[in-house]
Amino acid sequence: MTEISPVPPALQAAWGMREKPTKGPKPTLSVDRIVAAAIAVARAEGYPAVSMNRVAGELKTSAMSLYRYVASKDELAVLMMEAAAGEPPAPRTAGETWRAAVERWAHAMFTMFGDEPWFLQVPIAAPPATPRQLAWMETGLAALDGLPLPESEKLSLLLLVNGYIRYEALLRGQMTEAARAHGRTVDAVIAEFGGLMRHLVQADRFPLLRRAIDAGAMDTPGDPAGGFTFGLSRILDGIEAFVRSHPTP
Repeated sequence: MTEISPVPPALQAAWGMREKPTKGPKPTLSVDRIVAAAIAVARAEGYPAVSMNRVAGELKTSAMSLYRYVASKDELAVLMMEAAAGEPPAPRTAGETWRAAVERWAHAMFTMFGDEPWFLQVPIAAPPATPRQLAWMETGLAALDGLPLPESEKLSLLLLVNGYIRYEALLRGQMTEAARAHGRTVDAVIAEFGGLMRHLVQADRFPLLRRAIDAGAMDTPGDPAGGFTFGLSRILDGIEAFVRSHPTP
């Protein structure tokens, strides 16, 4: 009786668990070529533009020929994310504080998402389970290693930070894409938004919002990396306070 693998087909491909054919003519395609072509489409036009037909067209072949290597678009998406994720930063070093290590990890992930904005356009169908995705998680957990917390809480805190990174990167990516579609920059759009708010927001109806506008809070676009760092620091402040309140075993 053939044993059924508990690993889904897409993950089998990502982990290199599939047997490669040893007979027949030399293949003209490869998984790597297909994934590279799909990533090129996603970088140029976003993940929604990726389809088996489109990738086949880029490779000057038929969509049916791709299915010998990649079973479906969902599987292709998994392989694309695995390829684009890259390697995580170095684990926490001797003498490095947990907070500094988490900051370094978070900035590296934010940069990766900024370099590959299509990554966050892929629907989340399951928890991360490819080799590189797990390597990122391992490095993040290494930053928290040694804290007087249960392992489940360390993982929850890491997912909290990860969620913030994803949100900030997704927001920035969507704003950049929308601005580019109209031939503009994000800074120009944000600056115009500040002027619009000055026109629409009246103190009698929105007193606190008007106060923020009058204080210039919406006048300057600001550095996106600086805004990301500010939010990340506040999250880490909360984690630090939580750790201090936790009894040391």
